[in-house]
Amino acid sequence: MKRLFDIVISATGLALLAVPFAVIALAIKLSSPGTVFYRQNRMGRGGRPFWLYKFRSMGNTEGGAQVTVDGDPRITAVGRVLRRWKLDELPQLYNILRGDMSVVGPRPEVERFVRSYTAEQRLVLEQTPGLAGLAQLVYPHEADLLQGCDDPEEAYVRYLLPKKIAVDLQYEQKRTFWSDMRLLGELALLVLGKSYRTDRNFRIPHAETRTD
Repeated sequence: MKRLFDIVISATGLALLAVPFAVIALAIKLSSPGTVFYRQNRMGRGGRPFWLYKFRSMGNTEGGAQVTVDGDPRITAVGRVLRRWKLDELPQLYNILRGDMSVVGPRPEVERFVRSYTAEQRLVLEQTPGLAGLAQLVYPHEADLLQGCDDPEEAYVRYLLPKKIAVDLQYEQKRTFWSDMRLLGELALLVLGKSYRTDRNFRIPHAETRTD
């Protein structure tokens, strides 16, 4: 049932978004040199790697940190718009159609970060990674949280990633079809600026974080 839902949603989404995708692709090509799509190796269910696809939002994606902070100079003008409205993530509908990902599930991480998981945290790899997860509702402004950190990657792995994994594991314990529908609805509202589950008390030590 869940797989059928993923296929219907991803196939329908790809068909309906064909024209918007073409517009976004043209904007990316005209704004900066490089490919339209950016792909990155992520760890899927069971720790199996797969290529995750996004619309390219940076001018230089070779090397550099695996996490971004607010004001990252690599992000293009078009990329800032795509990231603000989460449009850069839409090519992952293709990943869902392929079976690499699901509509709802924990966000997949890069292998380097997964290697730091504890035995308990590795339980998250028993789930199919998703386009949308509860951690995105609770910690929606990662770039802002990491701003001001001397080493954003180290701060992400040490402070933020464990929080995200804990939230996702907690969600999976009581997950239902209807909880997935509610999560998707709340994420849509989050994109529009409405936030109901954000952990406003979380702070990364020695980092400048947003207060709104």
